[in-house]
Order: sequence, then structure tokens, then C-alpha cells
Amino acid sequence: MEERTLLALVVFSSLVVLAETIAQKHAIEIYSLHVDCKVTSRFAHTVVTSKIVNRANESREATFEVELPKTAFITNFSMSIDGKVYPGIIKEKASAQKEYDTAVLRGQSAGLVKITGRKLEQFHVSVSVAAASKVAFKLTYEELLKRQLGKLELLIKVRPKQLVKHFEIDVHIFEPQGIRFLETDSTFMTNELTEALTKVQNETKAHILFKPTVDQQKINPELDETLLNGDFVVRYDVKRGAAAGDIQIVNGYFVHYFAPHEMPVFPKNVIFLIDRSGSMAGRKIEQTRTALLKILQDLRPEDHFSFITFNSKVAEWRSSLLPATAENMANAAGFVQTLSASGGTDINRALLTAVSVLDKAERLPKSSVSMIILLTDGQPTSGESNVEVIQENIQKAVNGKYALFCLGFGFDVSYKFLEKMALSNGGIARRIYENADAALQLQGFYQEVATPILRKIEMQYPENAVEGLTKNNFKLFFEGSEIIVSGKISNELDLLPVEIKAQSHASDLTLKEEANVKEKEQVFQNQSYIFGNFIERLWAYLTIHQLLEKSISAQEEDQKTLEAQALELSLRYSFVTPLTSMVVTKPAGQQQTELANKPTEADNEKPSSFPVGASVKKIKFEIFWNYF
Repeated sequence: MEERTLLALVVFSSLVVLAETIAQKHAIEIYSLHVDCKVTSRFAHTVVTSKIVNRANESREATFEVELPKTAFITNFSMSIDGKVYPGIIKEKASAQKEYDTAVLRGQSAGLVKITGRKLEQFHVSVSVAAASKVAFKLTYEELLKRQLGKLELLIKVRPKQLVKHFEIDVHIFEPQGIRFLETDSTFMTNELTEALTKVQNETKAHILFKPTVDQQKINPELDETLLNGDFVVRYDVKRGAAAGDIQIVNGYFVHYFAPHEMPVFPKNVIFLIDRSGSMAGRKIEQTRTALLKILQDLRPEDHFSFITFNSKVAEWRSSLLPATAENMANAAGFVQTLSASGGTDINRALLTAVSVLDKAERLPKSSVSMIILLTDGQPTSGESNVEVIQENIQKAVNGKYALFCLGFGFDVSYKFLEKMALSNGGIARRIYENADAALQLQGFYQEVATPILRKIEMQYPENAVEGLTKNNFKLFFEGSEIIVSGKISNELDLLPVEIKAQSHASDLTLKEEANVKEKEQVFQNQSYIFGNFIERLWAYLTIHQLLEKSISAQEEDQKTLEAQALELSLRYSFVTPLTSMVVTKPAGQQQTELANKPTEADNEKPSSFPVGASVKKIKFEIFWNYF
């Protein structure tokens, strides 16, 4: 009898401890989490609101974390504690940093935003909440959805880390061109959660509502653990009518979307420039081989191709480019399977060799597109190692004749170096992440640039009636992407004319269109789901991105001018960009200043080396600042 009583007491005590543990775990309860997103003509305005209560009998720390797309700009943040609002204030970066440094000297908090993955970065803030008190966090960010492979994608990261009584993702889409298709995807969806998802769509509008109950959120009916941990994705595309694209106008600002389709594809002359230095050994070179074997299968019969590999030495697979015949591709596949890795990295000589091969190429299609795709994972360590000299050498050799695409494998590579080199030579840079799907990332990038259908595209508007025009000349256009140009109509116009000139594989192309300004303005009038002056904000967003991109390859004086213009727009439109920061003030008595910066790809790179004699403590400090 005593044993039973003792056993009962042990079980009871265990249950009490378990109950206390669960209570402690959920003392800070997120009782409401709403993600409200309005997408109007590709421009997405997202507001994340989290309401939290401290159910403990003592003060506790409440944390608000949001993972947002890297291409997005934070535009607003505030927290409300017991009815008092504490806003985030956007300032010029140096000014904000000075205020923040003063707080750091007093032992206060760390930076708020950091890169977390290939598509996302994280906003993070913590605040102490008194017993039985409530706090509401509200974060707003904006982004222009980019069309890739024929789809526009809206990505929402879902990770509340606990069951939420009132959870809701509410997405409204308005596309005046018409919605061609709409789909949702998720990494955590189950049959029960599918029942919480509703989609309503008509010709120009769509509404997606995901509103799971607490029971639907549970991994198991017996466990208070949530299924909501992953990506919620909305993909769609618009209908395309007029050959010259679609023009939309609001309050004197216009945006022009141009995405021709069903056009003949240019033959490609492509050199794959593959780093096989020692740091590529193992998994990286295996994934590279896998990707190249898939890419070979995607080459078209009219394409020409070759491989150049490099470490301390440069080796040409063939002395000239070969047509993508079955025999040549079979021989290429055999070569790819033999790729191994060792030695140093002579990027300069490898690139100059690739340019020389294209310069000397014969019997290539008269109307074709030539490109170099460089894949490397490290710094130049052999031959010329000064990155500025390499950039000058390559720009002089390419001289606008070819497009250079630079893929940086992992975080040991200097991404800024690759980005500047690509942008200076008509291409783009992309980081390849060292994950299990790296081969798919490589293949996916190739698919984006595999189908050039236009080149030398000029989007022309009346000079005396348009100002603040964003980039309107483009070297190449690939099937499945989209050109976006925006500007301000400076004079009273009844009609806004546009003329597009480009070269297609078949012939030179000239397209003309006239937009009736009053008719276009009326499309967006009296629409409750439109967030204000969205085209003006879209124009500012696009202009800032393009100014910053242009500054990467500009000379020092021009770079300062471009950055000054981008800063002025960032402050005027309240965007957290690489030139601004958000200072977050907390309640008195807490660590009172935190700083939200916009991280860049280069911020996530690991230091390749440390000075001799650096202490372990010093090394840890440097790593910390590379991640925040």
C-alpha cells in the first residue's frame, strides 16, 4: 500500500513538474499572428502583426522574429506596450550607427537584421514584458515580385514556434492585366491544414486566406506542438495581350511591364568556365558534375558550347566551340565525369582564355548570343590576384561583346568581386548555396538564361514629358522573365506613347503603343485593396535597387553620386536599404537602442584568413560581425 502511495506521489509530482514546464514554455503566448499582404501589379505590401501576452507572474522577454525576402525593404516597425507605441525611425546609416554605437558602449543590444538563407533575411527584436501585460509588434515591408521561368512568386515564411489561437495569412492580389493562373504551395501543408486554406479568383483579383484553428495546427492531437514551420508560397502569372506590354498609371507615375512570349530563341554560344581548384574537392565538384550533365541535356541542337577548367593552370576541353550534336554532347558528358579538383585558382587567365576562344570562334550562327558562365568557390590565388586588375582586364577583353555570368559557390568566394565583374559585362552574379540541392540551383540558373529571345532592347518614352526614368536599355531578354520600366509623367498628357526597339532572332523589332492617361488612371480609382500611391513607391523601390546596382561597377566619384541619390530616395520613402538603418527605441529601463540594417550577400561571407597572432576571442568577434 505504501509503495502504491509512493508511486502515486511520484507520478503526481512528475505531472506537476511537466505542467509547470509547459506553463513556463508558453508563459509568453502569441495569441494573435496576422500576415496581411496586398499585391497590386507585382508590388507587394506586407504587414506582419504579432500580439503577445505574458501569462507568468513575473516579467519575461518577448521576441518578435520575421523572416522576409532579401529583395524587400522594411518600411515601418512599431511595438505597442500597454497602450504606448514605440516606433522604429529610419535614418541615414552613419547617423543611425553613431546613435547605436553609443548604446553599445553602455553594454546594450546587437543588430536586428541578418541573412538567414538564399531567399530570406531575419528581423529580430526582443523586449521585456511585465507580468500579465500585452505587447503588439507590427512590421511592414515592400517588394517588387520578380518573374522567373514564367512565374511571379510571393514567399511568406511561417514559424510561430507555438500554437496560435488567432493565426491568419490573408493575401489579396489585383492584376489589371488579368490573372492567367494561380497556385499555392507549402512545405508544411497536411490534409487538415488544407481545409483551412481558401482561394477565390476572378478575372483580375485573387484572395488567398489561410486560417487554421489551434487543432489544425497541431502535429499530434495529444501534443501542443505546431505544424506551422516552413514556407507558404503563392505563385501566379498575368495574361499578356498587347505586344508592346502593359502600361499602368496612378497619380502621374507610370509603370510599364514588357514580357513578350512565343518568340524564336537565339542560338547560344556558351563557354562553361569551371573552377577545379583544391577547395572544390569532394561534394562541390560532385554537384558540379551532376549539374553539368543535366545542363548538357538542355542544350539545343543549334547551340554551340565548350568547357574550360582551371586551377593553377587553364585547360581547354576543345580548341573551339562545338555544335550541340548528340556525338559532341556524349563526348562532353564523358569529359564532365572525369572532372577532379586540386591546386590553386587562376581566375584571370581562365576568363581571358574564355574570351579569346569566343573571339577566335568560327562557323557560329550569324544571329546568336555568346556568353561565359563562370563557376568558382574561392579567391584568385594563382597568377594575377588583384581583383581590381582582374576586373579591368576582363572588362577590356569582353568590351561589350559577350555576357558574363558569375556563380559563386559557398561563402569563401568574394561575392562583391564576382558581382562587379558580372554587372560590368552585361550579366548577373548569383550565389550557389552549399546545400544538398546545389546541383539543382546550378541547373535552375542555367534554365533562366537558356532561352534568350531578344537583345539590345530599348524602351523609348517622350523625353519632354517623362522624368526620373528607371533603366530602359537592356542587353538581353530571356523567355519567362519580365522587363519593368517606371517613371513620372512631368507634363499634362492625354496619351503616353512608347516605342520598343529590339533584335529578335528573326528580324529587328519595333513595337509601338499609346496609353490613354485618363483611362489608365481610372483602373485604380476607388479600390479598397490598393495601398495608396503604390506606383510611386514601386518607382522609388526600383530606382533605389538600380542605383545601388549601378554603383557597384561605377568609378569612385560616380559611385558617391549614385549612392547619394539612392540615400535621398530611401529617406524620402522610408525604406531600410543598404544606405539607411532603422533605430528602434525601447521602453525606459531596458536595453534601449537596437539597429536594423539591410544586410548584403557579402555580409555573410566568412573571413578567408586572420592576421598572425590573432587571438581566439578576436576571431570570434570578427565572425560575429560577419553574420550580423
